Amino acid sequence: MRQQRLCFVILMVACGLVSAQARAAGRPLAPQDWLRFRPVSDIRIAPDGATVAYVVTNYDKDKDESIGDLWTVNWAGTANTQLTHGDSVSEPAFGPDGRSLSYLATHPDGGSQLWVRDLRTGSTRPLTHVDQEIVSYAWSADGARVALVMRDEEAPASKGKDEKKSPKPIVINAFQFKADKEGYLTDKWRSHLYLLDVKSGALSALTADPKRIDSEAAFSPDGKWLAFVGHPVGSAADVGRDQVWIIGTQAGAAARLLLTTDSANHQHLEWSPDGTLISLLVGAEVKFNAYITDRLALADVKTGKLRMLAAELDRAVIAPRFTSDGAALEFTVEDDGQQYPARVTLADGAVSRLGGPMVAHELSVAAGHTAVLVSSDKAPPEVYALEDMRLRALTHQNDALFAELRLGSVEDISFTDKSGVEVHGQIVKPPDYVKGQRYPTILWIHGGPNGQDDHSLELWGYGPPLERQLFATHGYVVLAINYRGGTGRGAAYARAILADWGDKEVEDLLAGVDYAIAQGIADPQRLGIGGWSYGGILTDYVIASDPRFKAAISGAGSANQLSMYGADEYVVQYNAELGPPWSNPELWLKVSYPFFHADRIHTPTLFVGGDKDFNVPIAGGEQMYQALKTLGVPAQLVIYPGEYHVLTRPSFLIDRSERYLDWMDRYLKAK
Repeated sequence: MRQQRLCFVILMVACGLVSAQARAAGRPLAPQDWLRFRPVSDIRIAPDGATVAYVVTNYDKDKDESIGDLWTVNWAGTANTQLTHGDSVSEPAFGPDGRSLSYLATHPDGGSQLWVRDLRTGSTRPLTHVDQEIVSYAWSADGARVALVMRDEEAPASKGKDEKKSPKPIVINAFQFKADKEGYLTDKWRSHLYLLDVKSGALSALTADPKRIDSEAAFSPDGKWLAFVGHPVGSAADVGRDQVWIIGTQAGAAARLLLTTDSANHQHLEWSPDGTLISLLVGAEVKFNAYITDRLALADVKTGKLRMLAAELDRAVIAPRFTSDGAALEFTVEDDGQQYPARVTLADGAVSRLGGPMVAHELSVAAGHTAVLVSSDKAPPEVYALEDMRLRALTHQNDALFAELRLGSVEDISFTDKSGVEVHGQIVKPPDYVKGQRYPTILWIHGGPNGQDDHSLELWGYGPPLERQLFATHGYVVLAINYRGGTGRGAAYARAILADWGDKEVEDLLAGVDYAIAQGIADPQRLGIGGWSYGGILTDYVIASDPRFKAAISGAGSANQLSMYGADEYVVQYNAELGPPWSNPELWLKVSYPFFHADRIHTPTLFVGGDKDFNVPIAGGEQMYQALKTLGVPAQLVIYPGEYHVLTRPSFLIDRSERYLDWMDRYLKAK
């Protein structure tokens, strides 16, 4: 008995030490942490390379708003300075002389205006006083002019909350007539180019074709020309193609069509320093609209002839920027769970990596300096200097919060599905994971499908979702599977699901679950599933295909794809990939099987979405909720008023995280 008592005392002491060590090591991620997250975005480096500007998003509890503030950091990383407070800025850009910093922000009198801040004196003034909405802008090299991309009608997300004007009928003429956050795409929504004289404030229109949307303005180095992208809006034949135009900056100049190419996901035009070339991104034919991997190209300014760069690189290329000498382009490459910075030399087309394994979301280049926005499994995006293949941290916006947390480990996994296809992904284990013990396991599915799960931590608009660590720090194993249809594994892998949704992706996802069970990690009796956007759509597909899951969360998803035609923003993809419903009704019914076979579903499911979402309208969740309720399957529907596809209101972000945990705990942890 004494020996047993001694063992008991030793055991209690040991448990106390372990508990103390666990407390010292950190705490779980909590829904309330949204109020302390500080997402970093929109990095811009000064012309002399000495300073980097960036935007930090704060979640204001009292105002219940997401607010972006402008910051700068010197290249040494020793001075981080906040320049704005609560103005909700966007689109920062250094003036050509590097002594000023411009940005878009709301004016006290209403409307978004272009502001400029003198970095020497700190004085700030608005450069514009326009009634139109400024979409984007570009400086001329001499700083004397600004090209403004503007439209007459503000998007709903830009309008004041207390607007009391009498509503007017919404008149639609365009083929694609709606977009998330932008609302209904009327004639007034179409943007055009204007030229602002900085000294006099005079504003003149450069383009005004009512049958075209103009964007992506870029000045030539000598300031005599502007390149821009035009999109005709009249018919189905016009969609999926980018027109690159050039126009003189003098009054009355006529635009010249330089070339037409397949639309990219994230188009960006930039002139070479000598003014002879324009870099751009090239997409793929319209039937691959949802599976595009952007490719890098150069256009000759005189002839419009395209030269493809890095043609052998079967990966998506993002954010290309000319080096200062014009001899190369730097960009990021999306590759199998990573996103690394790279350079291609124009002379020989040779591609070289600029760093080791990392996830680099943005890149900015000037005066031989390269700044990147990088995140990891354990930290959200921050600004880094990239020097000699190594990263040096410049900002630490989230260090204090994440020093308090004890996050789960993230490991790469690889397995073969039943078709013999090798599938990759990651597994996130709880911080106190014990080998040999089975855990409740959640299959959390990335959206897109154009995208990938990678080694990053998303706070706002980047990388894998925060939910992976939210669940892991509360005792769950989380599976993140890069199913066919996603990027990072090449064009063929992405296009494998063309016109065959909910088939190969489900194979890959279920193979990941089988892998985790076979490894002795996942408890087959406590499986959950969920995701947002295409992740929510795939959740519906999976629970209609496999009864093993005890709980599901379908965020911003849909199952009756037939009902989404004309209701969401994807008509271009639908017509090109599936064909209109009346031309191929059998295929439309096939890809809508979760709804028309809802009686196969027995998984309690939480449906979530914003009531203003035009990306995947809330009707998709409402229909499935109603179906499961009719069938007597436990279900709940949560609608966030005033929210679009991506939630931004802090109280809703907290509420959603709490509901996620509560729903999974109810069905996967209940005794």
